[in-house]
Amino acid sequence: MYYDQIMMKSLAIKVDHVKKTFDGCIAVNNLCFEVEQASCFGLLGPNGAGKTTMMKMLYGAAIRDMPKLGQIDIFGYDPVYNELEIKFLSGIVPQEENLDVELSVTQNLLIYTKFYGLKKRETLPRIEYLLDFMELTEKKDSKIRDLSGGMKRRLLIARALLNSPRLLILDEPTTGLDPQVRHVIWDKLRTLKKEGVTIILTTHYMEEAFQLCDSLVIMHNGEKILEGNPVSLIQSHMEAYVLEIFNMEHMNGNITDNNIRIERTENRALLYSNNLNTLEKTSRLFQAKDFYLRQSNLEDLFLRVTGRHLNE
Repeated sequence: MYYDQIMMKSLAIKVDHVKKTFDGCIAVNNLCFEVEQASCFGLLGPNGAGKTTMMKMLYGAAIRDMPKLGQIDIFGYDPVYNELEIKFLSGIVPQEENLDVELSVTQNLLIYTKFYGLKKRETLPRIEYLLDFMELTEKKDSKIRDLSGGMKRRLLIARALLNSPRLLILDEPTTGLDPQVRHVIWDKLRTLKKEGVTIILTTHYMEEAFQLCDSLVIMHNGEKILEGNPVSLIQSHMEAYVLEIFNMEHMNGNITDNNIRIERTENRALLYSNNLNTLEKTSRLFQAKDFYLRQSNLEDLFLRVTGRHLNE
């Protein structure tokens, strides 16, 4: 019993058999997962998989179907009944940019301090700290319209951290940003996790999920397909190496090795194997510019379990 209590205390979020429908269409179906405190958890899936709907249910922007049957527990609170308590201990970075363009950077943050009831003597030091943390100090008096996309995204994260949240919820935090900004944000999120903040995010960047997430769920059509640590999932469900072939016309022979699994798209072939020597030997059938030999990654796994075709 004591061991069970210790394990329960380490959980920040528990989602148990949650379902959500819109006009008869199932957006989330019987979803279950757990998030440990001071960890980063990811929700991955194609467009329409139910990721954003699940995120909204966490902080009360959407209400799950039949609340008494499904369960969502966030630090002991249920968003159906304790929406304000959860928002008070959470920071939320939405998918859409919703800063007030008529105000400056500092003014945008000042407004939000009122929502959390921060004391006046705490307000400016907290804002100064967060602007420095997100590398925005030089822009503190700038209007929002004068900021780049990366600056706006960092400001949204700073705003979400005003109340020193225990839980940070990010919906596609780096979409559309250049690699330099993306890596800066990743470093900041790693720092927050070390400081004890629990992070949950959705992303379309598989490298982002691999870099940040201690565990993740891959969703498809509202349902959980896989759950686990990114490295462990790749090792369990994928061959170790892949040979990408970009131009089949330059192939100098046929691939007949039984140790190779082949996936084909319209213009490419992907040859998967646990034997690197086998793929290296096969690569000699192609011109150097027509292939790429690499380790399998999270994107390979994602496409294997969700499919390579677009969802309508």
